[in-house]
Amino acid sequence: MTSGAPSVRTGIVGLGNIGQHHADRLAELGVPLVGGMDVSAEARDRFADRYGVETYADHHRLFDDIDAVVITTPNKFHEEYAVEAFDRDLHVLLEKPLAHSIESAERIADAAADADSTCMVGFNNRFRNTVRLLRERIDRGDLGEVTHVEANYVRRRGVPGRGSWFTRREISGGGALIDLGVHAIDLALYLLGDPDVQEASGVTRSEFGSREDYAYLEMWGDDSGPGAFDVDDSASAFVRCAGNRTISLEVAWATNRPPTHEFVIRGTEAAARFDLMENELTLHSASSDGTDHFVDATIEPRENDPHAAEQRAFFEAIDAGREDGSGVEEALTVQRIVDAIYRSSAEGHTVSLEKRLQEV
Repeated sequence: MTSGAPSVRTGIVGLGNIGQHHADRLAELGVPLVGGMDVSAEARDRFADRYGVETYADHHRLFDDIDAVVITTPNKFHEEYAVEAFDRDLHVLLEKPLAHSIESAERIADAAADADSTCMVGFNNRFRNTVRLLRERIDRGDLGEVTHVEANYVRRRGVPGRGSWFTRREISGGGALIDLGVHAIDLALYLLGDPDVQEASGVTRSEFGSREDYAYLEMWGDDSGPGAFDVDDSASAFVRCAGNRTISLEVAWATNRPPTHEFVIRGTEAAARFDLMENELTLHSASSDGTDHFVDATIEPRENDPHAAEQRAFFEAIDAGREDGSGVEEALTVQRIVDAIYRSSAEGHTVSLEKRLQEV
């Protein structure tokens, strides 16, 4: 909890499940929740009943009364709310991804650069204690030079409700890649030290969500069938960065394999392995001290709530007067990689990100 957090009047735009999750974390931090906005009357009524705050059908009135806003709307609508918030110099915590398209993401990044306020993009996995501990080990040189990250974010059966905004390309901008893949890409870049990205190649697939006989045990939301699904449900990709640093990426909403959220970080002195579903980090190395031998060290950090830690960092950045709380430019790089993978899959070749940056 920061000394400045209680004075930051905060609102939420988008009052669905993730909006309520953020509201709960705000309450835990003691941050004043002024109100919320949603186009759905049902969502507004539910939020007002649960949190005892005023709700709005229009964001302008909410923005008049707040200092900071958490934006949790479907991807297509991020730009509308974020750009106006920046125009008013409001502090913004924007849920990932930056937007539904690269063009929209670039407009958000431009508005953030011109604003006199703090912006954070919601890549909450950076704030897990396991990841923080690993980053500390990397920074002090325990892994040597980190050269490659294997990033896996794979579900066995986890297609969101077909017919929800997640499965409609016009609103979401894509499927598993833009939903899960952005988390995996951001975390990989973060652990590599945010290198310049040169090129990406990949293939996106729709193998399960478009099937009438899609078999599953549970589904988030109602199922309207394959006719309401026009996005990817998996992606395989390879990303090349400056200094011959690389990322291999596997993401999926559905596969015929056991699920895994495993990340393997390879360095010249050691490697590390963790799974986002576990609270454990393993370091792997070899030594010639005495007889040659392998060393596998398991570390179990204290568990934490990464969303709460993310919010705490956001308000600490506001309190310290930092304009960039957690990487709008980094989030834009993630969006450019996602765009390149989609283009690579459609066009059948590697896509240069350096060329796009020159064009922009």
